[in-house]
Amino acid sequence: MHITLLHIRRLGRRAIVMITACAAIITGLTAYGLTSASADPRAGSITFTFRLVASPGIARCLPYARGQAWVTPNSLNDVMKVQLWGMPANSDFDLFVIQHPDKPFGVSWYQSDIRAGSNGSGEATVQGIFDKETFSVSPGGTVTFQPTHQFHLGVWFNNPNLPFNLGCEPGAKAPVVTPFNGEQHAGIQVVNTADFPDNAGPLSKITR
Repeated sequence: MHITLLHIRRLGRRAIVMITACAAIITGLTAYGLTSASADPRAGSITFTFRLVASPGIARCLPYARGQAWVTPNSLNDVMKVQLWGMPANSDFDLFVIQHPDKPFGVSWYQSDIRAGSNGSGEATVQGIFDKETFSVSPGGTVTFQPTHQFHLGVWFNNPNLPFNLGCEPGAKAPVVTPFNGEQHAGIQVVNTADFPDNAGPLSKITR
């Protein structure tokens, strides 16, 4: 809808205040790499989108590595889509919700595999709690910890040999192995949400 100056004058001062407030909110979200757009007008849902940036050292071997996430909150849970670009052709990755974007990552929750096709792009869609209420807790058992929020995303190479062969680990004598896949035998991280502060990741900006 195109709003002219005449329309605004007819709507009055209250409409001007509302438009200004909306613009301020969008500006604030964009400053953190977080923007929003209508996702489902029938349900009144809002989809929040934010980017994933190359992890430390990845730009030297994958200069175009990047990602984007879209989170649509619903009444009971949320739907999150994550897309990757600039990856090696026909390669596999693992998506986690994490406490901190960079090492040592903190409490981490395995979400999905992502397969990059022949053009180096891939995507996955998952359903769960991906907003300011996302947390883990262990009141007892083998490991005990208090409720801990996880507001960041990270994506890891599924095969530790791949980043090693690409030269992503200069000086390493053997591939770096991390626990970030179903077999706990993954490679290094490729993208994350380090655009956001450690304790204020993008999921902390999302409400239902």
